[in-house]
Amino acid sequence: MKVCKFGGTSLADAAQVGKVCAIVESDPARRIVVVSAPGKRTPDDIKVTDLLIQCAKRRLAGDSSEDEIARVVDRYAAIASGLGMKEDTVREIEADLRGRVSAGIGHEGRFVDSVKAAGEDYSARLVAAALRARGASARYVNPGDVGMLLSSEYGNAQILPESYERLASLRKMKGVLVFPGFFGYTRDGELVTFPRGGSDITGAILAVAVKSEVYENFTDVDSVFAADPRIVPGVKPIPELTFREMRELSYAGFGVIHEEAIIPAVSAGIPICIKNTNAPDKPGTRIVKDRGENEGRVVGIASDDGFCTIYLSKYLMNREVGFGRRLLSILEREGVSYEHCPSGIDNMSILMREKHLDPAREDRILNAIRTELDVQDVEVEHGLALLMVVGEGMRFTVGLASKATEALAAGGVNIEMMNQGSSEISMMFGVKAVDRVKAVKALYDAFFREDDR
Repeated sequence: MKVCKFGGTSLADAAQVGKVCAIVESDPARRIVVVSAPGKRTPDDIKVTDLLIQCAKRRLAGDSSEDEIARVVDRYAAIASGLGMKEDTVREIEADLRGRVSAGIGHEGRFVDSVKAAGEDYSARLVAAALRARGASARYVNPGDVGMLLSSEYGNAQILPESYERLASLRKMKGVLVFPGFFGYTRDGELVTFPRGGSDITGAILAVAVKSEVYENFTDVDSVFAADPRIVPGVKPIPELTFREMRELSYAGFGVIHEEAIIPAVSAGIPICIKNTNAPDKPGTRIVKDRGENEGRVVGIASDDGFCTIYLSKYLMNREVGFGRRLLSILEREGVSYEHCPSGIDNMSILMREKHLDPAREDRILNAIRTELDVQDVEVEHGLALLMVVGEGMRFTVGLASKATEALAAGGVNIEMMNQGSSEISMMFGVKAVDRVKAVKALYDAFFREDDR
């Protein structure tokens, strides 16, 4: 049995849905199909999930959401028409969406989750109908009916352990099961969603629950690449990498698969295969639990911007018991998580996502650090980017840090921060966001171009 997940670009229009159906039909082992909401058809298009979020926000603001409703319904009507489906299908989708939008808004999180999850639900119903029209034995499966139980964290839910035993029953069901991604239900029966990109998580959970031989994640690229193809022309594909490598790369900007989707698969040792809906015969990239650690010193270079750092200094900080705990408790009070926390004997830097530090929160945090910790200096540096150089074989190779820093220096990039993970499979560099592109190019040239010489 295989679990296969199809992303938004794979469901964007009728032609793409036809490709999905052909891929499913080509392998009888593809018994569980997880689908996302329709994505962009063109670069200037808008994803259905974004339309649904706009729809919910307008209702919450007391405005009319008729325009957004019409645009969502039109997207599904175009897909249904292209697949030769009856108009009844579209009328049912419109009635359901209007019911979600007109529901009570007393609990904002519950309301928004219900509306934005509609995209995946309608996709699953259409794909199941399309498969049946082609002669396949296929049916839509509602997550709540088979035990996809999630925590009561609207927009950020996590799987509950008892779900796996309940979902295992899917293995015994006949035919192709088309499952909407992105959402599940609480123990009280309320709909909740994973974070954005959560259909990847749904697929991984189902693969673990049914003990799938592989979790196939179909997207719009042939494979995972050693760097962002938009930055590095002619970048090399990665045929195979480990779960740990992919986790590090996903965290720092590799958007091929949601980083939280990797965790369930790791626990069960189920390989993930990234494939292209538009070129399904290509091998793609396999993500596995283990491979020869000496094979390839660096497998990939990831980058992401939108970071900032709080830098503080205090003489004899290293002798002050509880200093780090009290510092982090200030962030906890403000509901802020941090990414990295490198330190010296008299100074410390806290790297975090820029989006978590609005001006008011920043002022409160800095004032608390000054008054509660009595530091000599504290300041925030905005506009940073994070780069990760990743590879299982790095721990066995002397001089990689030197090679990376020399490459950045030669590329005219100043390093703001540097950290090596305790696992020794990654090196992190903080640089100015304006230097991110040339930093990626410099690192790629250093670690990959030399193989071409």
